[in-house]
Amino acid sequence: MRGRGGVQILDDAMNYFELVLDQCPVDHPDHAAALTNLAWARLQGYIRKDLQGIYITTTLLCDALALRPRGHPDRPVSLYYLAEALIWRYSYHSITIDIFKAAQLCHELLSLCSEDTYLRSIAIGKNGVDYVIRACNDLPIDASDEDIYLRRIILKLCPPGNQHNPSAIDKLAKAVKARFRQCSFDDLDRNVQLGREIVSMCPEGNPNRVTYLINFAVSLRSRFDHQGGSHDLDEVISLYEEALPLRPVGHEYHDASLDGLGRALLIRFNECNDIDDINRAAGLFRKALASCSPGRPNRDTKLNNLAAALITRHDKLHASEDLDEAIDLCRKSLLLLQQDDHPERHRNLFNLSMALCSRFAQTRKKKDVEEAIGLCQDSLVALPPLHADRYFSYKWLKEAYLSRYRILPNAVDLSLAVENFRLASNHPTQGFPERIKEAIQWARQSEFYEHESALEAYQTCLDLFNNHVTQSSIVFGRNTAIAIDGAQSLPMNATSCAIRRNDLQRGVELEEQGRDQQWSLACRLRAPLDDLKSINIPLAHRLSELSKSLSDARNSAGNADRDAADRAETEYRTLKTQWEAAVAKIRNLQGFSRFLLPPSYEDLQVAARHGPVIILNASEYSCNAIIVSALGKPHHVPFPSLALTDLKMLKKHFANVIRDTARMDSKEPRTALIALLRTIWDEVMQPIVNVLQQDLKLPSGSRIWLCPTAAFTSIPLHAAHPFRMNADRSGREPCLEDLYICSYTPTLSALIRARQTTTTRVTPSFAAIGQDQPGAGQGTVLAAVETELELVHKYVPPNVKFTHLSGDNATQAGALEALRCNTWVHLACHGKQDYEHPSNSRFVMGNKPLTLLDIVENDALQAEFAFLSGCHAARGDEKTPDEVIHLAAGVQFSGFKSVVGTLWEVDDAIAKHVVEAFYENMFKDMDEGVMNCTKAAWVLNKTTYAVKKKVPLEQRIGFIHIGL
Repeated sequence: MRGRGGVQILDDAMNYFELVLDQCPVDHPDHAAALTNLAWARLQGYIRKDLQGIYITTTLLCDALALRPRGHPDRPVSLYYLAEALIWRYSYHSITIDIFKAAQLCHELLSLCSEDTYLRSIAIGKNGVDYVIRACNDLPIDASDEDIYLRRIILKLCPPGNQHNPSAIDKLAKAVKARFRQCSFDDLDRNVQLGREIVSMCPEGNPNRVTYLINFAVSLRSRFDHQGGSHDLDEVISLYEEALPLRPVGHEYHDASLDGLGRALLIRFNECNDIDDINRAAGLFRKALASCSPGRPNRDTKLNNLAAALITRHDKLHASEDLDEAIDLCRKSLLLLQQDDHPERHRNLFNLSMALCSRFAQTRKKKDVEEAIGLCQDSLVALPPLHADRYFSYKWLKEAYLSRYRILPNAVDLSLAVENFRLASNHPTQGFPERIKEAIQWARQSEFYEHESALEAYQTCLDLFNNHVTQSSIVFGRNTAIAIDGAQSLPMNATSCAIRRNDLQRGVELEEQGRDQQWSLACRLRAPLDDLKSINIPLAHRLSELSKSLSDARNSAGNADRDAADRAETEYRTLKTQWEAAVAKIRNLQGFSRFLLPPSYEDLQVAARHGPVIILNASEYSCNAIIVSALGKPHHVPFPSLALTDLKMLKKHFANVIRDTARMDSKEPRTALIALLRTIWDEVMQPIVNVLQQDLKLPSGSRIWLCPTAAFTSIPLHAAHPFRMNADRSGREPCLEDLYICSYTPTLSALIRARQTTTTRVTPSFAAIGQDQPGAGQGTVLAAVETELELVHKYVPPNVKFTHLSGDNATQAGALEALRCNTWVHLACHGKQDYEHPSNSRFVMGNKPLTLLDIVENDALQAEFAFLSGCHAARGDEKTPDEVIHLAAGVQFSGFKSVVGTLWEVDDAIAKHVVEAFYENMFKDMDEGVMNCTKAAWVLNKTTYAVKKKVPLEQRIGFIHIGL
């Protein structure tokens, strides 16, 4: 059809196709075919430079496609024709929406055509899918949602092995990274995932590999800045180390690679204080500077990087020569940046400010600190309001004001320092780890200088922690936050601050917010929805589904495969956004305005409905107790002669004495242990008992709950005993357990959750699980386990379904099933506390361990009572003293309302005496034959008296009750 004759033939064809279309109205079965034929004829004319009517052509093809919905046998043909028309239209007019739509159509078309079809073979040609990929890869990156969506489609069109795949991934990664600069955390995770894919698919020897390594390192570094995570930082360093030999001396980007590795090492030094890191960083920066001769671009950056490393090394190692050189380097760098609007000038300004502050602390020359203040103020003028680096300007301006205040005390400088603490801690575009560090420093300095903002600083810290935990993908992934210096003691110090300001109610709220944080996200995901269902069933179901999906995604994010973990984190954040939107809707409902928010004092006071809760707070600033009662205000009990160092020493003494007494003959006197228990009575529990008796008028025999923190958590408070006669020699003084029935609770919220009952009544059932053969390296053989389980079975009422698991049947899966399906459970085995990773604390089963994480994630909806006759079952994490992260707490959180556990290792041959006495009393005189888990505390109290002659003191007091 060349020349005039060809055009005439096309015109005739279009006329005939129009006649056919007239004969096929919209409801005619061939209407779509008629539209397609007419449009295809018009398209042939368009291809031959007859540019009239292309929009009519695409409209006809769109109408035809609309008549062939998904599943229609001719839909692939319509997709192909419309894609072709849009490709040709784009080739002449370069309208982005055309190639965008063509990419979508091609993606759907290929998904419908198998590899061996003719339609697929012509669609993927150089004028088809191949053209679409090349055209889209050539489009400029605009970082919009549409652009990212387009590039994801293009990536699907060229899977691994396709020549365009690396370029497509690279373009998508750059688009996602560009949007992250607009502060989207979800895009950052996606960018890391894509960067990892690029590196994995690019073999060694490929000239582009070094670029992908660097891009991936930059993405990981950005994620570390915003989320923390030492694994990201370590991987950044590994990537730069791999890239450095690929850009040897003489390469145009050799100095940039040196800088990248140096910056990562400098950051790791600030995190870990490894001297090798800071020395390596300084050496790398010095090499980078040497390779960047005067007059070359970016020499100012090389000068500034080396200055920053020297300032940091001076502050840690106090080498004066480092400081002098750093100031000289900063000034040389600023001379190269004469323009006030240079994008990197602000970094030079606050680096020089840092150095001058350090010199002022040594020389006390006022001009240094005044220049430092001016430099930081200039850096703020240069930065827009949401620039992430304003955080550092605030940080160093604060430091300058504090430096001047320390040497030349002036209340105005302290106020200005506090204001900059406030601005840095709340700067929204800086990551949580850095802001948490700054808020902790704010609290410390406010305490030291007795500034009124201390309580505000603590509240800011706890709020930032809460946000950081909910941003994090793993419930037990607080290692990053906990590793921050000062984080461990934050809740206790906050509570102490509130107590010293006579705001006891606020103290209770802060204590709860901080200590319950390990469980807070998971608690929110498992929140009872009965009240919500009563007014909005669809919304309750929606939240329940999202909570389940979020919990599943959070677990997947712990995958050891980093690629899989990155994908799971992206999914997690998407789900979390949806979950938060659902919660926001619920809070708009009448009566639900505080749904899942941190509880107020009035909310927490409910925990004391059946007896006072005593919070024992151990802080470096004061040691105190707060007694929360069901009515009225809380009561303060000071411990004026007890400091945190005393408590730590007492804790150490208890550990040593318990270990030593376990080796003694049962008839030997426990003199050392008695002395320690007497100290606990005199210094801690007697002052509390005085308030309970005199102020609260609490009758003997009442229930009380102990809620210990920090060093208090490892001390047997319930066993406090005066071990002496009354003043009139009429008898011995009563001990704590003579006066009250003692239980423990990890937090007030945990006690409240335990009291929440399900609406469905279930038939009681009992499972006894024992593992006497722990396996190599997992502990000694427990010879008395089978006897113990038989004793339990002996006392369980005959009408209660009983399950016995031991030996080969006592597996991890079997134990989880028993915990999930029974209302009462007895567990006799070794328990092991993992102090490095508390979520891996475990009960030893036959095949593999039953971990705390397994227990927490196990839905024990009908659970009531658990007896944990295992070692260390109720002993917490020494590195996380602000929270009670132990096996007994995990079992309670999983749904069991009442739990008996052990504080330390208990001899299984002796434990059976406690077990027998406990269950004999537990199932005696049952009210209407109903097993009642709320009797457990009273029964344990009675049991300890019953076994005095059979069980030594240190073994007897090892058993504690948690919960109802």
